[in-house]
Parts: sequence; C-alpha cells; structure tokens
Amino acid sequence: MIVCICNRITEGEVRKAARDGAPTPDKAYACLGCDVQCGCCLDYAQEIIDKERGKRPPLRLVA
Repeated sequence: MIVCICNRITEGEVRKAARDGAPTPDKAYACLGCDVQCGCCLDYAQEIIDKERGKRPPLRLVA
C-alpha cells in the first residue's frame, strides 16, 4: 500500500525504516532519500512507525 503519494513511499518501506531506527516520518523518509512534501501522509506514517516500534498510540478520551 502506498503511504506517501508525493514520494511513492510504501507501507513496507516505512516499516523497514522504523525497524532501522527512524522514530518519525521525516526521519523515515530521509532514510529513503526523500523529504516530506504535502504532509497529508504524516499521521498514517507515524501510526505505522509507532506500531512497528512497539509503541501504543495515546488513548483518546471521548467526552
């Protein structure tokens, strides 16, 4: 699945960058020789990175 349309970065590439130590999308994209472009993918890329690195996303409280 494509995560970043601007750079044609796949979910697998983001997962590998996270396993290699990238804690954020900009660091992951830099590992792949890219820069963040429009930013629409950042939340999803961070979610993938957090899951790959074993972090749980913060709980969202419902009012």
